[in-house]
Amino acid sequence: MEEKLDFSLPEKKQKKPVPTRVSIVLLLILAVLALANLVLQLSGKDTGPDVTAPGLSAEQTKQLATKLAQRNLYHRAAKVWQDYLSIGQLTQPERARAMFQIGTLLEKAGAYAEAVEYYYRSETVAKLDELAPQINTHIKDCFERLGKFSALRYELMDRTSFNHSAQAGGKIVAEIGAEKITEADLDAIIENGIDNQLSPMAAFMTAEQFGEQKKKMLEQYRNPQTRQQYLYTWLAQEILYRQALEERLTEDSEVRKLLDELTRGVLSQHLMNHQLADKIHVTETDLQTYYTANKDQYVEPARAKISHILLDDEQQASNLIGRIKGGEDFGEMAKQFSKDESTKENGGKIDVDVTRGSYIQVIGESEELNEKIFAADAPAVLDTPVKTEKGWEIVKVETKQAKRQKSFDEVRQQVMLMLTSQKRQDVQQEYIKQMMDKYNVIIHTSALTDTNQSEK
Repeated sequence: MEEKLDFSLPEKKQKKPVPTRVSIVLLLILAVLALANLVLQLSGKDTGPDVTAPGLSAEQTKQLATKLAQRNLYHRAAKVWQDYLSIGQLTQPERARAMFQIGTLLEKAGAYAEAVEYYYRSETVAKLDELAPQINTHIKDCFERLGKFSALRYELMDRTSFNHSAQAGGKIVAEIGAEKITEADLDAIIENGIDNQLSPMAAFMTAEQFGEQKKKMLEQYRNPQTRQQYLYTWLAQEILYRQALEERLTEDSEVRKLLDELTRGVLSQHLMNHQLADKIHVTETDLQTYYTANKDQYVEPARAKISHILLDDEQQASNLIGRIKGGEDFGEMAKQFSKDESTKENGGKIDVDVTRGSYIQVIGESEELNEKIFAADAPAVLDTPVKTEKGWEIVKVETKQAKRQKSFDEVRQQVMLMLTSQKRQDVQQEYIKQMMDKYNVIIHTSALTDTNQSEK
């Protein structure tokens, strides 16, 4: 019987993987970690570093915050009070008191804007009679520290108004499409403009000096007409700016070149201001010393207030002087006979004071008349008329004020500007020299000199 050969390959048996002990342990660890993560997510706990240490009760957390505050660690103390807010079931008054504490700590830390926020939060959560006057005072102090005087004004208006439904500063003064510009917005725009004006000098002023100067400048914008003019100017600039953006003018090469130049100027100026602020310190003693050494620069010259009657004829002028000396009213004579239309209806009065040796407003240049005015007593009419380029003048000296030394308080701001200007020049020159050395600046003066001129 013939035997058949089998050429098929035998089937390969698959080996079953044998789980090792290490693999099983790793799988268990991963499962445990995933489960733990799920539990944390469901419980809503934060594992970040700012969470109050576990195991502290609400009372212990308050004690920790108090201790941090006693060590002047105000930011950390405020953070712990924030953690306290998330611990346990607090009543609304308790939450309000905690937020007030946070506000006071942030204020001590110099974070005035954040402090105001927490004072607002406190009175929003619960209005407590015990905290109300303190919150009012603290908010006022914070706005003053921030230099936000317009915001402070509206804040005080809100807090002292009997009509709490109408928010102070909420009146709409202009609209740009759907955008509303309120009275408070306008004040903020004005204040920002003043900040920019004062910016070059801010580095040399204390916070109190800066605040006082800013208040004086803000007073100029209390007048409705001035405010309206400022608003119109700002609106014109704003709509032109928006149109320029719409036309993509910032992509224009000439505009970009100009913006680059402006940026260079602004950045270099701010760098210099920072340097000057660090190196220029003007004390009250410095100001007093400078004033004493330069008193002659702060003298107010003798001045007088006068009235006049302008005539074409000397004889007529002399006759009128006789009538006035005889008892007739100077003002009535001016209204009836004076040729000066700008003053006759006001009885001949000239509003601008005359100072010794200076030009006389309305009348003109006349050394003779100036000398006679300050030689006369007041009130008195000069005995004789004086010839000027306009005609013959009858002059009455209404009042006189002798030359006087201005007090330090009157000129303190002028002294500050002069002294800081001097120190600024010295410090600025020295710093620029340092920077030129640092960047190896070499100026070839010979290359800038005309060859023929240099030979001569």
